[in-house]
Amino acid sequence: MPDIPPNLTWERAAPPDATGPGPWIEIAFGEGDDGDGDGDTPVYIRETSAPDNVVTTNRRKWDAFVLGVQAGEFDHFVEDA
Repeated sequence: MPDIPPNLTWERAAPPDATGPGPWIEIAFGEGDDGDGDGDTPVYIRETSAPDNVVTTNRRKWDAFVLGVQAGEFDHFVEDA
C-alpha cells in the first residue's frame, strides 16, 4: 500500500443537511500539478467508518469517474435503493 501523506485535507461527500457520523465517503487530493496533462496527481478515498483503509487512484481516473456519475452511467446501481 502506498504511503498516505499525513497532511491531506479530506472532503466529506455528504448531503448538506446530513447529520450524524455517517458512514460517509471522504476524498483528498495529493500534491502535484496536472498541468502537464498526465493526470498522475494522487487521489485518496476512504470511508469515515474505516479511515485507515484508504484507496488510491489518480486524477485522470477520478475525473473519468465523476464524469460517468454526472452522465448517469452508474444510476442502475441505485435504482432500487
